[in-house]
Amino acid sequence: MSGRCHGYFCKTATDNLPCLNVTVNIRLPAEWEPQSAIMLTWPHSAMDWQTWLNEVEPVYIEITRQVSLYEKIIIACHDKTHKTHIETLLSQQGISVDKYRLYIAPSNDSWARDHGPITVMTGQQPRLLDFTFNGWGNKYPADLDNRITSTLYEEGAFGKTPYKEIDFVLEGGSIETDGKGTLLTTVSCLLSKQRNPGLGKKEIETKLTEYLGANHIIWIQHGQLPGDDTDGHIDTLVRFANDETILYAASDDTDDPDFASLKLMAEELQGLTQMNGTPYKLVPLPSPVITNAGGNYLPASYANFLIINNAVLVPIYGMDTDEGVIKIFKECFVDRKIIPVNCRPLIQQYGSLHCITMHLPQGVI
Repeated sequence: MSGRCHGYFCKTATDNLPCLNVTVNIRLPAEWEPQSAIMLTWPHSAMDWQTWLNEVEPVYIEITRQVSLYEKIIIACHDKTHKTHIETLLSQQGISVDKYRLYIAPSNDSWARDHGPITVMTGQQPRLLDFTFNGWGNKYPADLDNRITSTLYEEGAFGKTPYKEIDFVLEGGSIETDGKGTLLTTVSCLLSKQRNPGLGKKEIETKLTEYLGANHIIWIQHGQLPGDDTDGHIDTLVRFANDETILYAASDDTDDPDFASLKLMAEELQGLTQMNGTPYKLVPLPSPVITNAGGNYLPASYANFLIINNAVLVPIYGMDTDEGVIKIFKECFVDRKIIPVNCRPLIQQYGSLHCITMHLPQGVI
């Protein structure tokens, strides 16, 4: 189809003009930079959400309601019937139709952070990168999810923004950036042999530099949460609040199953510095201990927050720690409204608020 090429980027998404060379200046913007939209992949009955739909759809409705106050929402619907269902739900909640756009893109699951496009900037021009998604290292079926971004692109969801498919497995939840070339990631995830077999640390760093413009890659060695089936996504563990401040999951409870791993991670973070050699300001977030009905630990994390235009959506879990966490976020994001969202239903399927959303920087639509 037009817009796909063998070079690095096509000049436009709608014609067959020659491709740009790799010499373009590439930058992965920070989440706090201006955005044009948030992408959601709405859950449906053919997913593992089937028995939880009555509980999880209100979470999606609330996220849509809150985001719509600040920016657009792009929603991937499984089929025509599903699209009609979502239109009815949002209409019943009084959410204006001019705040969201619905597109049909069949899905295996709803984790848009990992199957959605990763947007880089070349100058002022946003460009969509569609990396391969293989179900977190072939753990789950992902054939439909891997096509969602290309389907949305073909449906015109991203306007004329240039688009490129990348033959490299990379999930949005596995990387975190300050927008200035620093990239946080975890050894356990990006070096997983089920993602990019045959590629070692050096080769993967080369890919991250080539595609995302990363020139200061920080590999986190510790910190995986029990119940996390992503092999330790960084967005459940360590996040930038700004380019000088890091929020991270922490525990001071020796009975907490996360205690030992998170303690090692905290010690590791103490040694990190910015590119100019200045230590980061480190802000710990409590790690809530939550189990499901079977007694299995769930990877609940307050670090799985979402920054949008002029606001921050913060996952809460009906825990005593919720109130204190909201206070921490108000202190870290003094110029943004802090919006708590009850994400207890989401963690039943081992993810949270940031995991189900993908931000699209300004200029994409």
